[in-house]
Amino acid sequence: MSPRGARAAVGALHPEELTLRNGVRAVAAQLPGRHRQVVDVRLRVGPLWEPEALVGISHFLEHVLHRGTARYPTAHALAEAFESRGATLEAATYTDHGSMTVSAPAESFARSVALLGEVFARPTFGGLEAERGIVRAEILDLVDEAGELIDPDDLSRRLIFGDHPLGRSITGPTEHLDRFGRRELRAHHRAHYVASSTVVATAGPLAGREALAAIARAFAGLPPGSVPEIPPPPEQRGARRRHVANSGSQTDVRLAFRAPGLGDAREPATELLVRVLDDGMATRLYHEICDRRGLAYDISAVYEPYAGAGLLEIVSEAAPERVVRLVTVLCDLAASLRDRGPTAAELTKAKRRAAWQLAEALDDPAEIAEHLALARLLGTARTPAERLAELEAVSRESARRAAEAMFDGARASLLTVGRLPRGAARDLDAQLARL
Repeated sequence: MSPRGARAAVGALHPEELTLRNGVRAVAAQLPGRHRQVVDVRLRVGPLWEPEALVGISHFLEHVLHRGTARYPTAHALAEAFESRGATLEAATYTDHGSMTVSAPAESFARSVALLGEVFARPTFGGLEAERGIVRAEILDLVDEAGELIDPDDLSRRLIFGDHPLGRSITGPTEHLDRFGRRELRAHHRAHYVASSTVVATAGPLAGREALAAIARAFAGLPPGSVPEIPPPPEQRGARRRHVANSGSQTDVRLAFRAPGLGDAREPATELLVRVLDDGMATRLYHEICDRRGLAYDISAVYEPYAGAGLLEIVSEAAPERVVRLVTVLCDLAASLRDRGPTAAELTKAKRRAAWQLAEALDDPAEIAEHLALARLLGTARTPAERLAELEAVSRESARRAAEAMFDGARASLLTVGRLPRGAARDLDAQLARL
């Protein structure tokens, strides 16, 4: 498929939308010829929306929702109800939102989404101790034998965002988990599983009007509720570095930069910069780190935009004696993009790959439903075509300016988890000082 063909394919998607009387926003996209219908619910819940004393409760509540409803009072009965419809229920908690997703055959979609609405709005909060044990195992997987946090993701966010909610763990500590009971879970559910916080999107073979009608029936009973405002984190004004000692043959390395947040005019350019760094084995990171120098087995770059702030993080691991060299090359790559920006060829390639990938998403109802739901929850481009237009509008100069603002040493954070040779800390500080 040519880039023009990809552009035409994504432009042919025309979702239908509906806002329920209680405020739930619903959107449906018909994808003819598919064999399953996916409904994706996104809502404002997670560490960003939790008081400090309740950190981790959104994640625990997500687990407890699977434990049953009045009609299906156990986790097994609920799972059996979904599976007997040919459906699958999945859920997740992220830093700034939560998700519940059901995939079902078109013929059982209405009954499956009705059951999803029941789980979402009217859980029984049963099986707490069994679920507490499961979540405890998750939390313990993030710490060492002494109970010290060693998970690079949590440590990195804490280093980058400090005491702001964006720096919090999704799971929370075990001492919080121990005191969450039905009263706390019910209160958190009443505050966040509300219409004003909820977007429901669906994609698949059903006509939009039919799918929206099923969603309306399932979610019409949600209370309106309200959404609190969360202040953005303060600006970072100096390089940050932390090392966490841990045994192992490899050392985790995270080099991160504070980046544009949601709604920032530089956000599309930042996505393309990430693609220049890491969108295949021929891009800068893999070529320089793995292919050319053999410093690491793998490497990746991740961009996470939030309301008011974002981060671009380069993630790898290396033998301890190679960590300083790895960070040196990463700083060189960041400085090169900052000073010269991407080449015209790199930017063209990044745009073309974005177009092809957006067109490929049309083959997967789950990807389209996720895009439509998140776009309305977070206020981003409402359709793949709108997103593609944003990316194609990025000029080489605007990409260079975005890189210049982002790859600044004062906005950099470096985390290492594992072992470091003697003298490496001084050398790592020197590399950050070069930026």
